[in-house]
Amino acid sequence: MSGKSKILFLCTGNSCRSQMAEGWARTLKDDTIEPYSAGLEAHGLNPRAVQVMAEAGVDISQQASKRLDEVMQIPFDVVITVCGHADENCPVFPGKTRVIHVGFDDPPKLAKDSRSEEEALSHYRRVRDEIRAFMEQLPELIKRD
Repeated sequence: MSGKSKILFLCTGNSCRSQMAEGWARTLKDDTIEPYSAGLEAHGLNPRAVQVMAEAGVDISQQASKRLDEVMQIPFDVVITVCGHADENCPVFPGKTRVIHVGFDDPPKLAKDSRSEEEALSHYRRVRDEIRAFMEQLPELIKRD
């Protein structure tokens, strides 16, 4: 791959995990990755995801929740599915696009039964930090042998 790798982070609703991944990629890997995010559906940005990313110094508030069909014309090098549902329902991409699955827990689902806002946010923070740790290994982690 020459230049920046075009990477799509794909999840079900493009509201949380894929948005966090796009934000981390823009912040940590701007010199090597041209990041995008999309969902099988578009649920809008999750306010708690925006909040915990801001706590870590990453502003995703201007990112937009998009459906996959809105970015299908882009020739991605790699598509990374970040949830099981997206992995199971990921369409075939044209050309040389590789599809890799790296699943992360769903913060809204984990936070659903939280007893406090702080407890709910703790789930978002954990997943945010796991996505950052994964992002720090890119693009080396996904290069072809």
